[in-house]
Amino acid sequence: MSGGGGKNDYQHLVQEQLPELDYCVNDSPPLAETILVGFQHYLTMVGTTVLVTTPLVYAMGGNDRDKARVIQTLLFASGINTLIQSFLGTRLPAIVGGSYAYILPIFSIINSPKLRAITDDRERFLHSMKAIQGALICASILQIVLGFSGLWGIFSRYTSPLTIGPVILMVGIGMFQLGFPGVGKCVQIGIPQILLILLFSQYLKTLKASKKMPFFERFAIVIAVALTWAYAHFLTITGAYKHSSELGQIHCRTDRANLIRSSPWIRVPYPLEWGAPTFNASHAFGMLAGAIVSLVESTGSFYGIARLAGATPPPSYVLSRGIGWQGVGIFINGIFGTAAGPTISVENAGLVGITRVGSRRTIQVAAFFMIFFSLFGKFGGIFASIPAAMVAGIYCVLFGVLAASGVSYLQFTNLNLPRNLIILGFSVFMAFSVPEYIREFTISAGHGPVHTKSHWFNDILNVTLSSGPVIALIVGVVLDNTLKLKVTKKDRGANWWKNFRTFGADKRNEEFYKLPFNLNKFFPPV
Repeated sequence: MSGGGGKNDYQHLVQEQLPELDYCVNDSPPLAETILVGFQHYLTMVGTTVLVTTPLVYAMGGNDRDKARVIQTLLFASGINTLIQSFLGTRLPAIVGGSYAYILPIFSIINSPKLRAITDDRERFLHSMKAIQGALICASILQIVLGFSGLWGIFSRYTSPLTIGPVILMVGIGMFQLGFPGVGKCVQIGIPQILLILLFSQYLKTLKASKKMPFFERFAIVIAVALTWAYAHFLTITGAYKHSSELGQIHCRTDRANLIRSSPWIRVPYPLEWGAPTFNASHAFGMLAGAIVSLVESTGSFYGIARLAGATPPPSYVLSRGIGWQGVGIFINGIFGTAAGPTISVENAGLVGITRVGSRRTIQVAAFFMIFFSLFGKFGGIFASIPAAMVAGIYCVLFGVLAASGVSYLQFTNLNLPRNLIILGFSVFMAFSVPEYIREFTISAGHGPVHTKSHWFNDILNVTLSSGPVIALIVGVVLDNTLKLKVTKKDRGANWWKNFRTFGADKRNEEFYKLPFNLNKFFPPV
């Protein structure tokens, strides 16, 4: 950081990579540790898979059996997309999972007059699923074009640590509605979940099972989930919720998910399982909004994971490559019929931070767990039955870790400049304020503030403007590239940022992001 004043005793060394990582991107922990950390990543993302799909399936007219099949399909597609991202995409330890960014446009499709007119629940479910598939397939074109053409990488050259920091911050904190509000639905198990994760990951982190492995820190999520789940099941079987309301029993009891009973023993998801996709221009344009939001959120997550995993910020060509393959992932989700589009998992990015394991290999193992448990439904249904309050407790810790990685990028900027403080403060405030306005307006009026005769146009603007990361990126990039009076590249962090933008600018770029098996000749850096 530039600027004078103060004593050296109060200054900390600016570090390009986090110093306390046990395993970096290219490292491989011992086999047993790799498998356990990989399983922990699977366990962390499966809760989101259930929460994303459940309301959508029921809104389409589906039953518990349909929900179980959709969850299996989404897990299967997520496993494939994670392997693609780790081998051909950014090569960062990033889990690809279902995205909340697509929920609003999907509900818009589900509630369209044509589909609501279908009275039979089974027929409405199938027709809704096929309409969502067609919209996802069309929406995938956006990220495929922006990614593989390099256009998104060109845009990223206008960013700096001052603009990316707030984006990452909003990717994590912007999902606060999924945190303690979810815990509050059953505080008996939600709060213990939070406390146990903090206890094992932070207070008992120095206890080691061997000379090198801090057992409690490394597997804090698995241990905390096991203990809290056992406690929650004890409360269930002893009748602690006997006199609770129906809603309270749904949130707290461990026997209400119906996933184990509804899941088949063996099932192989396959393309077009629900039938041939149907295509509608209004649906496709509306789904573009979800693709735009997921594009920005994944960009922030890539930068955050790179920081937490000890890698350099992804160069422009790597970022474009990752977004291009994520577009392929949207197409895969559309073909298989997952009822949701993919994005980089925020909670798994936070897990990289608290375990201090940034190994790409652990993510690949997690992808195999996703595929395995999607094929053997009864076993996968066990882990998918985690109560939602426990999942929310995990979010409270892990979302904040990714958000904090965005704050750490600000150390490369001069925060003693009022100009930088204005850009930072205004972009973060607007990223909270504008989506809140959209939400309040929608609740009071029954529709978003953009309300024209073109439903697809309404969906694009209302969904996009309701995303905190999108607002943070737009405001930050515009201000940072127009307010240049009496500011140097060093003050903006741009002089440090440019070292990682192009191939060969920093030797570590090739070390972390080079494709395996000589695939660079097919996907050359630009």
